[in-house]
Amino acid sequence: MARLFLKTPLAILASGAEGGLVVEDGRIAELVPAGGQPSASVDDTFDASAHVMLPGLVNTHHHFYQTLTRAHPQAVDKELFPWLQALYPIWARLDPESFRLSVRLALTELLLSGCTTAADHHYLFPQGLGDAIDVEAEEARSLGIRVTLTRGSMNLSQKDGGLPPDTVVQDEDEILADSERLLSTLHEPGEGAMVQVALAPCSPFSVTKGLMEKSAGLAERHGARLHTHLGETEDENRFCLERFRCRPVDYLEEVGWLGPRTWLAHGIHFTSEECRRLGAHRVGVCHCPTSNAVLASGFCPTAELEAAGSPVGLGVDGSASNDSSNMMEAVRHALMVNRLSRGSASAVTARDAIRWGTEGSAACLGRTDIGRIAVGLQADLALFTLDELRFSGAHDPIAALVLCGATRADRVMVAGRWRVVDGQPVGLDLARLRREHGAAARRFA
Repeated sequence: MARLFLKTPLAILASGAEGGLVVEDGRIAELVPAGGQPSASVDDTFDASAHVMLPGLVNTHHHFYQTLTRAHPQAVDKELFPWLQALYPIWARLDPESFRLSVRLALTELLLSGCTTAADHHYLFPQGLGDAIDVEAEEARSLGIRVTLTRGSMNLSQKDGGLPPDTVVQDEDEILADSERLLSTLHEPGEGAMVQVALAPCSPFSVTKGLMEKSAGLAERHGARLHTHLGETEDENRFCLERFRCRPVDYLEEVGWLGPRTWLAHGIHFTSEECRRLGAHRVGVCHCPTSNAVLASGFCPTAELEAAGSPVGLGVDGSASNDSSNMMEAVRHALMVNRLSRGSASAVTARDAIRWGTEGSAACLGRTDIGRIAVGLQADLALFTLDELRFSGAHDPIAALVLCGATRADRVMVAGRWRVVDGQPVGLDLARLRREHGAAARRFA
């Protein structure tokens, strides 16, 4: 197999690799120390002297379809429950063409920001979109980005005491049958997987207890992971107390989800004791700082969760509450939000925030083959230049990416192949995508 030497980066987030690294057969084959050379001959060399090299960023929570309803006038300036109630009827109009474009645009945005693995939580299946997860897999393979596609679900509508309208929920048998199909046909186990499937009943206020329990059993049989929204707002806490007579973490344990197979989105309103319980069971938490700030949901107790043993990763969350799909922005916002919540500028460093968006996120997805620059791991890399005015005068190149606000990678590699070159996605017409997606979005005004 061809060997590629990425030579003498301006900076690299890996010790002993100041001279660069060698990629072979989709993996990192060798780290080259400062002043060193590869131990064996290489077939090609890329001069990385103008680039800051990070592990590819890993996004652990998103809703791709929401790129169609960004900054929507019916939803802006609202908190979660009224925000959802305003958008559910609009999202019910989702059609196959618009959905495919929304997925393509979200994945492209992520790639351009340095993201090499993305998890999506899709839970809307109106008529004609029964194959939504299949469409996501097709688009991801076309772009060459890794994905964990979570088969979301909602089966508790307003008439049964839930939050979503009847028009956007499905029958439990239909949900479980499609979940089984996707796990059998799309899920790739093991290292190097490009497409993995997880099961993701949407939230305590949109699914039944029975669906949560049966999803857990199905995931265990297939060796898959579980994902849901939990602890996002105090409204959710009140809903659980009224309907289930317990708090969300107690509910999680009752339905068999309190374990290392599970990662949660948001995780804001947990007590210290609940953080300890989650950590003891190695439940992962995806921190969504931008969305939490936009919806004024609160602060994720990242310090308590990590200290207790929970993996903490990052997510951009849905593009109707962010309203972006940019992982480098999420890294920067995580730094700022956590310094603010902890009341200390030294409590969270730029490298801590990057670690959440790489190694921590990989742990949430149950992956040990991505998230770090190390020999034997997948060659998923994000390379940034510091040519923009915002970086002039920066003395720590890695910290500068976060503190000075990098938003776009110059090059992105996934599984040893360049997927972004000179700031452009390989094989994709950006102007056409913007035009077609914009036209589709106007149908949701």
